Amino acid sequence: MRHARWIAALVTVLAGAGRAEAACTVSATGVSFGNYNVFTATATTSNGTVTYHCGNADHNIQISISTGSSGTYVARTLKRSSEALSYNLYLDSAFATVWGDGSGVTGVYQKSNPPNSDVNLTVYGRIPAQQDVTVGSYSDTVVATINF
Repeated sequence: MRHARWIAALVTVLAGAGRAEAACTVSATGVSFGNYNVFTATATTSNGTVTYHCGNADHNIQISISTGSSGTYVARTLKRSSEALSYNLYLDSAFATVWGDGSGVTGVYQKSNPPNSDVNLTVYGRIPAQQDVTVGSYSDTVVATINF
């Protein structure tokens, strides 16, 4: 199975490009939560977009997203200096399926026969409410991988 990798900076910019031999291309917009406020009583949510385009010969694609700086899918971590803020990325708007690598309780985006056109996928992000950190901007870097 051929694969292309791209690196994305979550919250600030999510961008990348496939390798030269790749038939599928990927681009993205970031999941921007804005400044976190510890006094907000509800979860903070935001969306980003992953756009891919594959050729007619590409089949059975999968798009996974790494753990980022936390090293776990249980709760990814946004960081600001020495402080950490739990968050996660999801495949669905109900925040039920963590977008990961397919291990444990995580899922991956899969498509048997992707169309020969741009496909926009929504990345759903959520920060649980009332985490005891200072108000401010936090960030993380994740790696997304498309296998085809």
